Amino acid sequence: MAGTRTMRLSAVLALGVTAAACNASQTLNPSETLTQGYVIDQQQIDQVPVGSSREQVLLALGTPSTTATFDNEVFYYISQTRVRRVAFMNPALVDQRILAVYFGPDGRVTNIAHYGLQDGKVFDFISRTTPTGGKDNSFIGQLLAGAGTGGAQAAKNIFGGGG
Repeated sequence: MAGTRTMRLSAVLALGVTAAACNASQTLNPSETLTQGYVIDQQQIDQVPVGSSREQVLLALGTPSTTATFDNEVFYYISQTRVRRVAFMNPALVDQRILAVYFGPDGRVTNIAHYGLQDGKVFDFISRTTPTGGKDNSFIGQLLAGAGTGGAQAAKNIFGGGG
């Protein structure tokens, strides 16, 4: 009688430990996703139509990650998504996006573009096109791809990743 009771208790404990182990494997996922920079929200972008003033852009989208003045001013809002597979590993860059707001000589928005990489090429997710060459495209390409000496370093400096 004591042997049967011990076997039942052992079976219940084994079943409980097995169930707990199954549940723990689902909740103790060691990977971690890190998002840095400007998280693009379509509702905020919709508040900045072409023709908006610089002040409207700053109110709706906030301070840009960086700016450029090639011919006219451009605000760049940059975001990165990194995944750390295990807590002690360095996170790997899996996605980087750039929202570019272009201003004309009058200080009003002339174009809004949402750049990222698709098939290894710079791609505008709003117009669904690959932009043509030029100063702006090479700057965005360097930031997205990390090509050249300044692209990866510039992105690290923007996000405080050190030197």
